Amino acid sequence: MQTLSATAELPTPYTDLAHCRQTLSGGSRSFWVASQLLPTALRNDACGLYAFCREADDLIDEGEDAGAALAQLRVRLDAIYQQSPGDRTVDRVLARIVAKHQLPRALLEALLEGFAWDASGRHYQTVSEVYAYGARVAGVVGVMMAVLMGVRSPQALARAADLGVAMQLTNIARDVGEDARAGRLYLPRDLLEAADIDPDAFLRNPRFTPALGSVLQQLVDAAEVLYVRSESGIAQLPVSARPGIYAARLLYAEIGHALLQSGGNSIDTRAYIGVAGKTRLVLRTPGWVRLSSAALGEPALPECQYLIDAVAEQGVRPDRDLTRDSIFHRLYRRVIWTLDLFAALEARQQAASGATELPASEGR
Repeated sequence: MQTLSATAELPTPYTDLAHCRQTLSGGSRSFWVASQLLPTALRNDACGLYAFCREADDLIDEGEDAGAALAQLRVRLDAIYQQSPGDRTVDRVLARIVAKHQLPRALLEALLEGFAWDASGRHYQTVSEVYAYGARVAGVVGVMMAVLMGVRSPQALARAADLGVAMQLTNIARDVGEDARAGRLYLPRDLLEAADIDPDAFLRNPRFTPALGSVLQQLVDAAEVLYVRSESGIAQLPVSARPGIYAARLLYAEIGHALLQSGGNSIDTRAYIGVAGKTRLVLRTPGWVRLSSAALGEPALPECQYLIDAVAEQGVRPDRDLTRDSIFHRLYRRVIWTLDLFAALEARQQAASGATELPASEGR
C-alpha cells in the first residue's frame, strides 16, 4: 500500500495562506472585495493579519472566560514574536508577517485590548470614548496595514488611523439593532441622553425613533469627516496599493450613506451595498489619481496618537518598495474579476443572514 510521506503532509506557507484567504472571504465582504485590488504580496499579508484578528476576536467573544482567552492570546503573541509560533496556522502566518515588516507588538496588544473591552460589556459615555474603542479595534488595523506597505510617516499613519476609526463608526451605526439585541451599546451615551433616549431602557427594548435617527446621523457625519481626511493618507501610499485602500474607503462610507438614505433605521434592517452599488464604487477607484494631500498635516485623533508613537518607537523600515510595482498593477483585470466575485458573495450572505439590502446612494 502506498502511503504519503510525513513531509508531504506538513503544512506550507501556501496552505497556511489558503486558510487565511478562506477566513477573509467568509468574514468581511467589503474588506475582501477591496483586498482584491491590492498588490499580491500586500494582499497575502493583509489576509494573514485579518485571519489572526478574526480568530482572536472569536476566541475572546465566544469563549466562556474572556480573561483566560486574552491571557492565552498573549502567550501566543510571545511565541509569535520569538518566531516559534507552534502548529496554529494563523500564528505561523503572523510570525512571518511580524518578521518581514517588523510589526510593533504594541499594535497587536491594542487590538487585543479592544476585544477585551467588547467582552467586558464596557460602556461608552462620550464620543471620545467611542473613538478610543475604535482606535483599538479598527484604527490600529489601518496603522498595521500602512506598516505592511512600508509607510512610516506619522502624518500618513494618522490618516490610516482615521480611516480605520471611520469604518468602525460606520459599523456601529449599521449594527445598532443587532448589537442592542445582544446586550451591547456602542453609541455615545451622551448623545443618546441629549436626544432624550435612556440608554438602558433602549437596551431593554431597542426600537427605532426619529431621535435615534438623529444620533446615527451625527455618527455617520463624524465618520464622513474622517473618510475625507483619510484620502490625504491614501495619497501617500505606494501607488499600487492606493486603488484597493481607496475602494475600501468608498465601500464602507457608502454603507453609512445607504443607511441614512433609508431613513436611518438600523434596528429593523442591516444596511449593506448590493452588486450594483459595489460595481459603481469599484469603477470609481481610478479616482485615486486625483486624491488631495490637503489634510495630511491635520493632527491625529488624540485617541489614536499612541498607535503612531508605537511605530515611531519601533523604528520600522519597509521590507521592500511597493512603488516599484506596475502603477496600475493589472488594476483593470482585477476590477473585472472583483465584479464577478460580487454576485457569489452577496448570494451567500443573503442566504446566511436574510439581510435586507438597502440601495446605494447616488451621491458621493
